Amino acid sequence: MFLKEIPNRILAIRNLYISFQTDAGELKAIRGIDFDLFKNETIALVGESGSGKSVTMKAIMGILDKNAKVTEGFINFKDVETNKSYEITQMSNLEIRKHLSGKKIAMIFQDPMTSLDPTMRIGNQVLETILHNTTTNKKDAKKKVLSLLEDVGLNNPELVYRQYPNQLSGGMRQRVVIAIALACDPQILICDEPTTALDVTVQAKILELIKQLQKEKELSVIYITHDLGVVAKVADYVAVMYAGRIIEKGSVEEIFYDPRHPYTWGLLSSMPDLNTKSGQLQPIPGTPANLMKEIKGDPFAPRNPYALNIDFQEFPPQFNVGGKHRVSSWLFDERAPKVEMPAALRERIDLMKKEANIYE
Repeated sequence: MFLKEIPNRILAIRNLYISFQTDAGELKAIRGIDFDLFKNETIALVGESGSGKSVTMKAIMGILDKNAKVTEGFINFKDVETNKSYEITQMSNLEIRKHLSGKKIAMIFQDPMTSLDPTMRIGNQVLETILHNTTTNKKDAKKKVLSLLEDVGLNNPELVYRQYPNQLSGGMRQRVVIAIALACDPQILICDEPTTALDVTVQAKILELIKQLQKEKELSVIYITHDLGVVAKVADYVAVMYAGRIIEKGSVEEIFYDPRHPYTWGLLSSMPDLNTKSGQLQPIPGTPANLMKEIKGDPFAPRNPYALNIDFQEFPPQFNVGGKHRVSSWLFDERAPKVEMPAALRERIDLMKKEANIYE
């Protein structure tokens, strides 16, 4: 597949479609998504559960379920060290795991206890990753393990090396998982809800740790999350997903301070907040689209209070609304009526801007 060269681009996804064959029929989980990831950049994929965030990342890692199939489009990884390109969608899962997973692209999962073997000592789990994926000898590998445990903020790495997962706190286990992900010096780090199982104080420390390690090791990072509070702290660029599509994308400032899609308005309005006058959460009405069924038009239309007749007939194109900001909504067609952001959300965003200015 021909792909125009763009400096520092490390990952490109174009027109990606992924389906699952189930007993009930075909489930079309990803329905044509595009995005780029550049060196040292942080992208956040956000959206409700079932929107396709994790499926996309599993395709990159070569860990899709056996009943999943990429039916269209491609994923291209560019190794910044060797300048070699890999078209991931043309590789088998075995080839991806052999050449890319762990070595070039690593992933942190949301629950560290499902990632760690409870019967193995911590040191051996990190050591095994290095020995399996590199030609490093055991003595040098052990030195690197101790260095990694120290890098991720674990005090007394020699002690942690000998311990089992159940002897560590949740935050410590997540730091171990990060150490395993970084063991082979990947170029891309995928974080799938990396702080979900942790309390708020530990969450902040883990996010700060990932930011620090990204800077030190020149990593490109992809966050998968439904927590917009996390996104605001870590991301450079945000892609909002709904029903297997990216329906709005832009810089973190564009998405948080100038959201345009009614679904993004709903996500921001449903965030817990103590400062706005109403003091109430505003849930998005209705239920997510059924991906087992053929969807005509915009899948968000049945939940969209601003839906136009054409929303039920045809999926909207991507409209350029300035800067890096792109929105898939017929509201930005020149023939559409002008719709204003809800007043309560505008009040919330104005407060967010003031708080951001205070801490700058």
